[in-house]
Amino acid sequence: MRSTSHPASPCPEPASRRVLRPGVHTGAVALVTGGGTGIGRATALDLAAAGAGVVICGRRAGPLEETRQAVAELGGSCLAVPADIRQEEQVTEVVSRALETYGRIDVLVNNAGGQFSAPAEEISPKGWRAVHRLSVDAAWAVTREVARRAMIPQRSGVVFFIAFSPRRGIPGFAHAAAARAAVENLAAGLSQEWSRYGIRSVCVAPGTIATEGLAENYPEADLRSWERSVPLGRFGRPEDISGVIAFLASSAASYVTGTTVVVDGGADAWGAGHPAPMRVEPPRSCEDANEAP
Repeated sequence: MRSTSHPASPCPEPASRRVLRPGVHTGAVALVTGGGTGIGRATALDLAAAGAGVVICGRRAGPLEETRQAVAELGGSCLAVPADIRQEEQVTEVVSRALETYGRIDVLVNNAGGQFSAPAEEISPKGWRAVHRLSVDAAWAVTREVARRAMIPQRSGVVFFIAFSPRRGIPGFAHAAAARAAVENLAAGLSQEWSRYGIRSVCVAPGTIATEGLAENYPEADLRSWERSVPLGRFGRPEDISGVIAFLASSAASYVTGTTVVVDGGADAWGAGHPAPMRVEPPRSCEDANEAP
């Protein structure tokens, strides 16, 4: 899922209203990190449209407020809390605000994340840590806080983690793919430990999601090449992911836990969609290595 944040734009009708029984999430409360844009925004709208109270957090107040207003237009309830979840005290504040407002948390969507494209040999230790700090460490900090203060005491809940597809590694994203593989394994491990509390843990692995940011950051030729490698012939939309999350959070999916649900138009099943990279031959001798090309 090589998507980037973009200014909030009008969303189509939430998938939950097209598919799920009206009010299926009435009485439930969902916390969505990175809820101001992209998949997070779409997920907040879908869950709210199905009746859930929604808490969204993120570093930028503007997109959060736009999402809150969009939820209100659907007739839903939404609390927007600007926060940097890399800071433990801000994680505590987000969860405290959620519990003060709604009294419980039934669904956690660990959507916040960030990455940049770079050849593996050029990823510095600082760059590696930056990606893992948000995608892994912060996701665990939020999950632990929500579990200890809400889900374990109430003996119910479902936790979502967001991974990547294809799941074999992605050129230019070695650091980010490794981080998402970590949360995929975390989802499986937690399902085994926390099932005794009635808590489900599921990983969702999106493919490449079309956003304005994607178009702004990558050449048109690259985008068309990536799109041709998707068997369904198109990039995903945020609503393709949020609709799946809304279903998996419902009682209809109450026996789904400890697994990864891939939502990528068939890209993971297809395999390598591009020719193998050209091999860089080593110099024939020390003298050759010092010669000018």
